[in-house]
Amino acid sequence: MIEHLAPQLVNGLVLGAFYAIVALGLSLIMNLTGTINMAHGSFMTLAGYLAYTMVLRGTSFWFALLAAPLIAVLVGVLVERTLVRPLYAREPFYSLLMTFGLSLMAEEVYRLIWGSNGVPFSPPAALDGTANLGFMVFPAFRIFIAAVLVVAIVALALFLTRTRFGLRLRAAVQDTEMIAALGTNTQLLYAVNFGLGIFLAGIAGVLAAGMLGLSPTSGNALLMPAFVTVIIGGMGSLFGSIVGGVLIGLAISLTTLFVPAASEVSMYVLMALVLMIRPRGLFGEEGLFG
Repeated sequence: MIEHLAPQLVNGLVLGAFYAIVALGLSLIMNLTGTINMAHGSFMTLAGYLAYTMVLRGTSFWFALLAAPLIAVLVGVLVERTLVRPLYAREPFYSLLMTFGLSLMAEEVYRLIWGSNGVPFSPPAALDGTANLGFMVFPAFRIFIAAVLVVAIVALALFLTRTRFGLRLRAAVQDTEMIAALGTNTQLLYAVNFGLGIFLAGIAGVLAAGMLGLSPTSGNALLMPAFVTVIIGGMGSLFGSIVGGVLIGLAISLTTLFVPAASEVSMYVLMALVLMIRPRGLFGEEGLFG
């Protein structure tokens, strides 16, 4: 049993990093605009399909890993400007319904363009095979995935805490009217914030396609765990999204090892336990750490 525990723990950390980075994108958008973006998973799928098409036509995987999320950002900003922005002044319920409908439309578009069946998207040859970690042998591509996700999370943290624009984003979450009164273009903040969330989703979408495969519904399959991650970590807490993702990843991985039949419900059990103790989540307002 011990020899199986280490791989499951590492698998859980990689899975948790996926949930964390998707949840970070959701949190960024919700914190500033109040928009519950049900189409977030569709942007993940879009980035995955774009990367698949690029690689299929001879583009390197490394270029596609960066270019596909950027193209998804352009589409996301267009959606924000034309469909989401008019709903900022209304109740979040309206944007939820609109983005949910958008996700259903996106799935059908993906089926028309790339087909209903899943398509194979293999990692590059340089990341094929396994790597010896000393205490275990683990797929090299999954180690690469974990490294990329950690770099993305650290880069986001540095952007939000060390750059002037990032500080304005954080300030706008606290008081948008004050930031606007000081001369900041809040509409630009909304667009950049939305695009940043989509960029994180795009990176996760390309990496998930190489590990889990690609289908019209693959991004939406990761959306519900991401929402659970936000709830566990605490609404409004980016650090909480990271902690929540790691906890869910480990819970699913360990449950798969010991009680496989309960693996899919383990994250909901974890969410229920957290909410019983901390109704606002671990790091939410008035939560475990204030």
